[in-house]
Amino acid sequence: MSCPFCPPALSAGQVVLENAHCLFLQQTEPVLEGSGIIIPRQHRETFFDLTEDEWQATFDLLQRARVWIEAMHAPDGYNVGWNCGQVGGQEVFHAHLHVIPRFRDEPLAGKGIRYWLKQESNRRSGEAAR
Repeated sequence: MSCPFCPPALSAGQVVLENAHCLFLQQTEPVLEGSGIIIPRQHRETFFDLTEDEWQATFDLLQRARVWIEAMHAPDGYNVGWNCGQVGGQEVFHAHLHVIPRFRDEPLAGKGIRYWLKQESNRRSGEAAR
């Protein structure tokens, strides 16, 4: 198994904050300025697989990441969320919590994580929807 969030693929240079169970990684996508992810140190496929200690460690690291992001980027809001499973948008099958600072001058400011899901074009059709 090759996982970009597990050693040896994970670079220590990507780690901004850490605790006993989790790491906060700064992402480099220029469109999502200041965004990062919190991952468990142990390989867990989805957030449903986290231990109670990992859940608590994720929460604790999220609070620290918020302070760090605010100091570095001064966002006006946040999106925080998990993708779970391929249909749920998960691309890397190592649990990771997205922490995305949002800014009022973005073209999609005010559009939350459910915005695209609520569009009429996303409505299921036929028997499957009933």
